[in-house]
Amino acid sequence: MLSLEENQLLTQVGPGTPAGHLLRRYWQAIAPAVELTETKPKKKVRILGEDLLLYRDRSGGYGLVGEHCSHRGASLYYGFIEDDGIRCPYHGWKYDACGKCLEQPFENPATGFKDKIQHPAYPVEKLAGLLFAYMGPPDKKPFLPKWDLLVRQDGLKKIDVCEVLRCNWLQAMENSVDPTHTYYLHSHTLKLKGSKDYVPFHYQQLSKIDFELVVSPSWAGIQKRRIFAGEGETAEAPHPLIFPNILFVPVRTGYAMHFRTPIDDLNTAVFQYRFSPTIDGRVPEQPQDPPIEYISTKNPDGEFHLDHFASQDHMAWESQGAVANRDREHLGESDRGIIMFRQLLTEQIRAVQNGADPIGTNRDPRHDEVIQLIQQGYSAFSFAAARPEEII
Repeated sequence: MLSLEENQLLTQVGPGTPAGHLLRRYWQAIAPAVELTETKPKKKVRILGEDLLLYRDRSGGYGLVGEHCSHRGASLYYGFIEDDGIRCPYHGWKYDACGKCLEQPFENPATGFKDKIQHPAYPVEKLAGLLFAYMGPPDKKPFLPKWDLLVRQDGLKKIDVCEVLRCNWLQAMENSVDPTHTYYLHSHTLKLKGSKDYVPFHYQQLSKIDFELVVSPSWAGIQKRRIFAGEGETAEAPHPLIFPNILFVPVRTGYAMHFRTPIDDLNTAVFQYRFSPTIDGRVPEQPQDPPIEYISTKNPDGEFHLDHFASQDHMAWESQGAVANRDREHLGESDRGIIMFRQLLTEQIRAVQNGADPIGTNRDPRHDEVIQLIQQGYSAFSFAAARPEEII
C-alpha cells in the first residue's frame, strides 16, 4: 500500500517531476524507423508529457524537436524537411536536430537574434529498426545499451506496435515482477475461450518465486525466477525487468523485449521487439529495418477481446484505472517483486535528486559492449516445442 503522495512520486512523469527526471536519464523507445517514409518523414509523438515532432531529414538523419515553433507556436509537423533540419511553415524559421535556429528569413541577421534561440531538441539513435531518444541532461547522456537481441543478425526481427495503453506506465511495469498472473490471466483465459494456444507452460502451480536485484555497469534490473511444483520442480529461464521500463521475455519463437514508454501520466506506448533465431545460425535475408505489425487489444465496441497476451495484459492494467489507487490495495507474499520494484524506483528517484547517476546508465566506453540477456545453456527452441513450425 502506498500513500497518495508516494503514488504520485512514482507515477507522474512530466517535465519537472521526480520520476520524470529519472526516466529522462535513460534512452526511451519512441517509434519504429519504418514509420518515417520518403512520402511521410514526420510523426507527432508525445513522450513524458512533452509534445514533440520526430522527423527524418533528406540526408537520412533523425531529429526530435518540440512540435511548436519557438517563434509563434505553429506546428512544425506541417513544416518543410530540408537537408539539415526542419523549417516552420508559418514564417520559415529553420532548426537543426540540436534545436539550433539556423535561419530567420525576416529578421536582421546582424542583431544575432537567431543565436539566442534554443528550440527544444533531443538526440535520436536507431538500433535494430527502433528509434530511441534521450531527453535528459546532455552532459549525463549514457551510451545506448547494445542489447544482444537488438544486435544479433542470426534470426528474423519484427516489431509489434501495441494499441496505446490508456493508463500509467507503472501498472505495466509492476506486472513484469508479478510472476503469478500468467496462470489465470493468460493460460486459464485462453483455455476457457477454447484456444489451442493456451500455453500449458504457464498452466502450472508454483512452489517458489525468487527475485534478485542485478546491477552491472551497463544495465540493472530485477531478475525473477519461478519454480514450478511437481516432479523435478522445473525452474524456468530467468527473464528480468530491465530498469526502469523494459521487460525481457522468452517467447515460443525466440525472445522479445517490451519497451513501455510513458506518453504522459495517463497513457503509455508499448513496443514489442521480437527476435526469432535460426536453427543453424544463418543470417536470413530481411529488410534493414524490421517490419512492424499493429496489435489491436480491443473490439470495435471498446471492450478487450482477450484473444492474446497483449489484450489480456492491457485489460488488467487499464481496468485498475488511469492511475492505480495504490492506497486501497492489499499486497500479499506473492507481491514481493512489486514491493521490491517500488522501493528500487523510489531509491533511484532520490539518487537523481541528490545528483547521483541512476543504476543501469553507462557513460564509460570501456563498458559499451553487447549486453547478454540470453543466458548460456538456454535455447528458445525448447520453449517453442509446442509449435516448431514457427522456428526458422
